[in-house]
Amino acid sequence: MKLSRAIDGFLLHKQAEGRSPRTIADYRVCLRKLRTFTNDPPLADVDLPQLRRFFAHLAKAQHTPDGIAPRGTHKLSDKTIKNIHAAISSMYTWLIQENLHAGPNPMRRIARPKPALPPIDPLTQDQVVALIAATRQTSAWHNRPTVTSQRHTARRDRAIVLLLLDTGLRASEVCNLRLDDYDQSTGHLTVRRGKGNKGRTVRVERSTASALWRYLSERPDLEPDAPLFANSRTGGKLSRHALGRLLKRLGRRAGVADIYPHRFRHTFAIEFLRNNGDIYTLQQILGHTSLDMVRRYLKIVQTDLDQKHRTASPVKNWGL
Repeated sequence: MKLSRAIDGFLLHKQAEGRSPRTIADYRVCLRKLRTFTNDPPLADVDLPQLRRFFAHLAKAQHTPDGIAPRGTHKLSDKTIKNIHAAISSMYTWLIQENLHAGPNPMRRIARPKPALPPIDPLTQDQVVALIAATRQTSAWHNRPTVTSQRHTARRDRAIVLLLLDTGLRASEVCNLRLDDYDQSTGHLTVRRGKGNKGRTVRVERSTASALWRYLSERPDLEPDAPLFANSRTGGKLSRHALGRLLKRLGRRAGVADIYPHRFRHTFAIEFLRNNGDIYTLQQILGHTSLDMVRRYLKIVQTDLDQKHRTASPVKNWGL
């Protein structure tokens, strides 16, 4: 069996497990790099030395989005290499289970990269206010403040910003929401994600519910399976990339740099803890399988408390 045939079988297995199209696409991109590097040999020829050469090459080679090339576009990050490692390891686990590979998983002999954790930079209240104001204004307003015309997607975009800040949902989760996932009578959202459409329930506050009501009241398509947030041009669901571009445009109008969906998630989590929310409830709201990420948020909040104590302590202020 050739490596490409094994990859095809593995991807079919993941589809049968109910993995999302995005997850399948990520697996395909990762495994394509291995196939390109090895020139698609028989599976038995992809041994531990070959895999080690492949990962050594990943660490230094230039890459294109769909493979490895001498004149690529960029070096891969440690996080991307870690994802490739996980994809190949998962494929070998499946091959062993299907009796298509003899012996232990060779990926256990290859150390996974440990990428540096990205910084967490939550939004301030002033920045959020500026972003919400930017949802109302056309691009002409930025150069001519006297222009009063309002953007035709103003209600949708305000609802998106408030929902992201109010729930901490991931970009993909927001884009996958359907009208029947939102119960306007209770303010509850059903967030579906992963195998078997398993999900969780989150609640929106009154301002967010009001913004959603105003947006939905102007929507012509109110079928239950219609997307909660529609693309203004196609009427289909808003894609993750379109959502990212929208937030960047709002950031430029508001004068706020580095605006992306996950930054709202960080902001929600940190403000939740600052306002005496507990880490276990936060874990459930965010949909994390472990407390690792929640503990990172908690460290930031603890730093805030330490700084406030240093400035407010009577021992310090009274010179005792």
